[in-house]
Amino acid sequence: MLARALTVAAGRAPAAEAIADGGRRATYRALEARVNRVAASLARLGLVRGEHVVILLKNREEHVVTYWACQKLGLVATPLNWRYSEGEVRFCADDADGVAVVFEAASRAAAEAARPALPRVRHWICAGAATDTLPDTLAFETLAAGSDDPGPPDVRVAEGDVSIMLYTSGTTGRPKGVPRTHRAEASAALAHIVQSRNAFGERTLGAMPLYHTMGVRSMLAMALLNGALICLPDWSAAVAAGLLQDMRVSALYLVPTLYHDLVSLPDIGRYHLGTVTKLGYAGAPMTSTLTRRVAEVFRPHVFVNHLGSTEVYTFTVCDRVLDKPTCAGRSGLFGRSRIVRADPERKGSPDDVVARGETGELIVALDSPEAFSGYWRRPDADARALREGWYFTGDLAWEDDEGDLYTVGRVDDMIITGGENVYPTEVEDVLVRHPQVQEACVVGLPDERLGQMVTAFVVPRRAHDGTAMLSAEDLDRFCREARDFASFKRPRRYEFVAALPKSPTGKLLRRRLLEP
Repeated sequence: MLARALTVAAGRAPAAEAIADGGRRATYRALEARVNRVAASLARLGLVRGEHVVILLKNREEHVVTYWACQKLGLVATPLNWRYSEGEVRFCADDADGVAVVFEAASRAAAEAARPALPRVRHWICAGAATDTLPDTLAFETLAAGSDDPGPPDVRVAEGDVSIMLYTSGTTGRPKGVPRTHRAEASAALAHIVQSRNAFGERTLGAMPLYHTMGVRSMLAMALLNGALICLPDWSAAVAAGLLQDMRVSALYLVPTLYHDLVSLPDIGRYHLGTVTKLGYAGAPMTSTLTRRVAEVFRPHVFVNHLGSTEVYTFTVCDRVLDKPTCAGRSGLFGRSRIVRADPERKGSPDDVVARGETGELIVALDSPEAFSGYWRRPDADARALREGWYFTGDLAWEDDEGDLYTVGRVDDMIITGGENVYPTEVEDVLVRHPQVQEACVVGLPDERLGQMVTAFVVPRRAHDGTAMLSAEDLDRFCREARDFASFKRPRRYEFVAALPKSPTGKLLRRRLLEP
């Protein structure tokens, strides 16, 4: 089903640029032919519909080609974080029953170390790096050899077949496999296009990893629109800014952390960014301070906050973030959502809806065509998250008088201090307004008297000589003087740190700060 999208794009605009990866550029005609050759080679190796192909690649041309070849053959693309350790690769590849692993130089050590423990993997394929020292390993280029186009493989793929299995980040335990069907992936791509106001011929920066739902969405949206995916294998704000300018990128879809990196470049003003008119972000809330700064730098025509997950791509969408900073908006193109009473034990009912203005847990209906139907071999996870046709997101949220939704953290992150509920994001939003604060993360640390103490981990801005002119007293005074901010919510303890723990996609790993 999805594979047809690439074939249609190649027929509609064969000469349009499909992908740019460093010095490598490919039109849709060339990409389609290369994908068909790789698909034919995988079929000759004996890979059949429904089997999992584990992908340990950065955002590079071979990753895109492998993904599309899997779609054409009905194989399940199973991309993993290329930074994974040997143990993580072993667990996920074994959990997925992977029969082939595609890796590169950056993931070679982990792949090779995991190899003896993965007897079900029949084929090891190396992209880019030399394979002469690797026994029984195929070079990716041998799969893609030739210049002809053998045409799409003769494989019938149904919309209910699994297209891709993404693994969640695993911040609360082992990563969980999230199988997503061709129908769910196509629906999510269409929703992304509509909600991001993308158009034919769009050009986007492929910065979000292709093992992450945001990266996959960018790739699929471009294929449906004959757009160009500009690959960025390793994040660098300076390199990204150069690509935005030189490759005339028009649409950008990033997590807030990466926007922060871009607008914080000391020389960001020297780049010509006028082509970048459509901005979208997801993965975490964006503070009002960062929202204003991003708007100043890019002056976008479209600026969208997208709230969703791997499991159900769209929860809500807000295209008015300049008018309502931090707002997550309303249900997306295909979805239904509601806010119910939060239950840390995860036993709440989807009918226990809270009053407007009250904070509760956001849940979304599983009848959305974007939704998954359950985790891979994890009935325990299904029992926690899926109830009576609804997906319990774990996000805490409330609605304003206009019916627009705001998130205030996670159910598991809520701080109860002295009997009062404090949501970390509302404290963080105050702290980052201070001109000497670069980043802040708020957690509740155990306290004998209060139960939990509101604690702020702060990354201060530093002068050119490396010194930081900021104290706990400065911040406490700033919080006391902040308008519309109750005094009991202010941090009682400050820790100044050089950096905050984040995932490879830039998502804040709040729970790391709770570890001893």
